[in-house]
Amino acid sequence: MTHGGKRGALLLFLGDIATFVAALWVTLLIRYGVLPSQAVFALHITPFALLFALWTLVFYMSGLYGKRIILFKSKLPDALLKTQVFNIVLAALFFFFVPGVGIAPKTNLVLYLFVSLILIFVWRVALYPRLTRRGARYHAALIASGPEALELEQEVNGNPRYHLAFSYVRTPESLAALSAGELAVELKAHGVRMLVVDTEHPVTKQLLPTVYHLASVERSYQFAEFADVYEEVFDRIPLSLLTHAWFLTHVSSNPPLLYTVLKRIIDIVGSLVVGIVTIIATPFVYLAQKLEGPGPVFIKQTRIGEAGKPISAYKFRSMTKNLTASGEWPTESDNRITRVGNFLRVSSLDEFPQWVNVLKGEISLIGPRSDIEGLGKRLAEAIPYYNARYIVRPGITGWAQINQQYEQGSISPNSIEETKTRLAYDFYYLKNRSLGLDIVIALKTLKRMLFRVSSW
Repeated sequence: MTHGGKRGALLLFLGDIATFVAALWVTLLIRYGVLPSQAVFALHITPFALLFALWTLVFYMSGLYGKRIILFKSKLPDALLKTQVFNIVLAALFFFFVPGVGIAPKTNLVLYLFVSLILIFVWRVALYPRLTRRGARYHAALIASGPEALELEQEVNGNPRYHLAFSYVRTPESLAALSAGELAVELKAHGVRMLVVDTEHPVTKQLLPTVYHLASVERSYQFAEFADVYEEVFDRIPLSLLTHAWFLTHVSSNPPLLYTVLKRIIDIVGSLVVGIVTIIATPFVYLAQKLEGPGPVFIKQTRIGEAGKPISAYKFRSMTKNLTASGEWPTESDNRITRVGNFLRVSSLDEFPQWVNVLKGEISLIGPRSDIEGLGKRLAEAIPYYNARYIVRPGITGWAQINQQYEQGSISPNSIEETKTRLAYDFYYLKNRSLGLDIVIALKTLKRMLFRVSSW
């Protein structure tokens, strides 16, 4: 959640301008290999200043300065990506068709595309939320039930970084007997300004005419769907609210063709880069493993791929045994992680041999993590809708891997409950998957890898 208002919009505007200017300076540094002189920078900043003004106007028209109490950041990466690519197209048209500019920007524009994308993501996604000052907390009503409702209430009310607090919390059942007037009186008594409602609850459906009247006709309150607020706060989907209709609405349709094509191109290029790293690292991994004890360098595991099809995945061996088709958790057997394997895991280097699978199109660089066949079947029997995670191609890294915290010493789920949490993150990715979200996952994966190695 990010605080809106005029000050927030002004801060975003000034930060965007500063980011555009910084991106130009970095571009010139990369392009010429030396610190840009004042003359060179002035030559470029004059025509680019016109573009900066145009770009901020495009940002405004795209809703990136919108004043809302809740900013659903799941939409932000994709919106930023599309808007900035559009801005680059405007820049190309400007420099190629407006006479008298006086510079040759072709190479600079290509560099600027990547530099500005990275910096605008850093500014908008990472820096701005930390710089925003919170004002007084809004009072909100939470009308929902179940473990996720309690989890949301405790997280929001117990953490001052959120700018709203639930001062009125009721289950739908407790409100069933209230009239519209009585509910309005109670909401006013608690100073409520926003209604967060589980509209899918059977009892709540009886209250919807009242909620509609208060929020849309009288315009006394802002309204938000409980599932959307939960998703915004925790970056995952509330599993207890899932129905077949949810999957038909959010994940049954195919993604845009452009996204599919670009994702595959990135997979091919990325797999070749990872392949080079793997080839260089293999002799060192082989030597380290042989010094520690006997065993193969690589292992092959039968895993579950897209649409539930079995695939053979390759990894550096990190454990004493290769439980290819086992349905056991690591804690349920005497299979131990080796010392070399521990380093391979915390650095994620054990996953690198899967570049072969990425190149073959069996998995992607980014997507839900594939399961060992035996364990995957066991989980599908224990958790509703579990097999839905195989709708998309699995990945080496993903939304769950960069967000979920596991038990001390673990980097993967070791129980049904941890797997349910991972599944909630996977369904978030299925619902919101886009090139922008993939970029965020890639950047956070690199950050997490470096953090793990540095603290090993």
